[in-house]
Amino acid sequence: MLPTTARKLFSLGLIAVLGLAAPLSAEEHCDSDFKSIFNGKNLDGWQGATDGYYAEDGMLVSKKDSGGNLFTDKEYKNFVLRFDFKLEPGANNGIGFHVPLNPKTSPAYAGKEIQILDDTADKYAKLQKYQYHGSLYGTAPAKRGHLKPVGEWNTQELLVDGNKVKVTLNGTTIVDFDMTDAKKNGTIDGKDHPGLKRESGHLCLCGHGAKIEFKNLRIKELE
Repeated sequence: MLPTTARKLFSLGLIAVLGLAAPLSAEEHCDSDFKSIFNGKNLDGWQGATDGYYAEDGMLVSKKDSGGNLFTDKEYKNFVLRFDFKLEPGANNGIGFHVPLNPKTSPAYAGKEIQILDDTADKYAKLQKYQYHGSLYGTAPAKRGHLKPVGEWNTQELLVDGNKVKVTLNGTTIVDFDMTDAKKNGTIDGKDHPGLKRESGHLCLCGHGAKIEFKNLRIKELE
């Protein structure tokens, strides 16, 4: 019998020669359930403020001094969204979900919005607790201190399943919230959020005039 190392090399050789696919790891199996929502080349599949964003080197970039609301063509209900993002100093954007096209008010109210924000910047020193990075805007504050330094890539996951909203940043859960109470009794910002009643809608990048780079945007729809 061949030694263990030799057997592994022999198996790899057969895979290469026969063109067989190597078995996926558990993480790769999980990730294979996700579908990309950005092709890395252009804005096909998106609509809205297409002049405020551009594709570059596999990234979806929000233009400085521009941005705006960029919507997916497709609507989603329950899902897990994964993406990477990199902030510049003072950057401000957001991930809207369950948002209607051409909303009459901000996606944070017409739908729901998760903050994407350099909340370490001096100009954001007096934000409300529900405005910091990762927060469900106006509704659920996020735990702070888990953003990487400006200029480094962060990895974030957003899970939406019925009334459950969960945000994971760089491996740490920063929001785990049930929207039931907010729907019945109002939000902590005291404002009207008609979007809380929506059960589906478009994803939306909510740019506010800062350059932010996104990549590896992928989604898994839940039943």
